[in-house]
This record gives sequence, C-alpha cells and structure tokens, in this order.
Amino acid sequence: MRISVDHARCEGHGLCAGQAPAVFDLDDDARVVHQFEGRTVPPEHRAAARAAVNVCPVAALREIT
Repeated sequence: MRISVDHARCEGHGLCAGQAPAVFDLDDDARVVHQFEGRTVPPEHRAAARAAVNVCPVAALREIT
C-alpha cells in the first residue's frame, strides 16, 4: 500500500500525524510530511496509515493499493 498526499489540499490540522506519527509529520509551515512518500508503507504502519487517511478532514490523503 502507498499513500498519496495532495499537498495543495492540506490545511495542517495534524490529525494524520496524531494517528500515524511514524508515517506523517507536519513541517514548520503546518504542511504534511509523508515519511514514505513515493514508497510502500511498511506493513507495521499500514493500519495507522489507513486510520490517518480516514481521519483527514479535507481528504488530502488517499490510499493507493
């Protein structure tokens, strides 16, 4: 599984980082930083990554299977 991030949609709520801190973080401008951008999310982080996709209030995250 991979996660696509629409950086233009991100409003910096940080809910993704709260759900999956090993996968997502916010930079100094409160924009999402995806630790595995362009790569497959490791199996041990997939459940948290899915939860982060589901909790994003502006749908800036999308799961790519």
